[in-house]
Amino acid sequence: MKKFILFFSLLVAGALTGQAQDTTNGNSGKSGFGLRGGASLFNWSGEDISSNDYTNRVGFHAGVFANSFVGDRFSIEPGLYYSVKGTQNDDLVNSRAVLNYLDLPVLFRFYATEGVNFFAGPQASLLLGSTFEADALGNTYGWETDAINDLDAGLVVGLGYNLPVGLNLQASYDLGLTPVFKDTDADVYNRGFKLSAGISF
Repeated sequence: MKKFILFFSLLVAGALTGQAQDTTNGNSGKSGFGLRGGASLFNWSGEDISSNDYTNRVGFHAGVFANSFVGDRFSIEPGLYYSVKGTQNDDLVNSRAVLNYLDLPVLFRFYATEGVNFFAGPQASLLLGSTFEADALGNTYGWETDAINDLDAGLVVGLGYNLPVGLNLQASYDLGLTPVFKDTDADVYNRGFKLSAGISF
């Protein structure tokens, strides 16, 4: 299943990139592909963690995207990103969950001006690895876990701004809709903010 989703996403990105070479937009520049990355601030959210001291954990994300205009003010942008999520717990051993994902968003952008755009869309996140870590006696200890769901489906919403010479900035929020843990009814979800900088070609 993972290989199929990855293959399908690469096909979509390749098709849009090929189309983008000859498509231009009068308001917001031209279609194309690019690189984007930045900082992430994630936590676990849900009714079943209200009694725990979970806090935001800083991670990062980086990857590629293809942006294809379908009108003067609208574009479709699939992407492929490596993303580090998880949570932090303010306990005696500074325990934390480190979850590594391959994010596959498909964003629909509306360009209000040449620079300002709003976007939203679905996202499938494939789990690449998951570990729990803790600090004790000056050392960091980690152990792998298979308790995390392999697929995290969710939504992405955000605000972007296009700068000259192909540069862009954006802030977004990831709303995870699939429980973090498998084989349980625990109401726990991956949710967090991303601040990104990118360049289009």
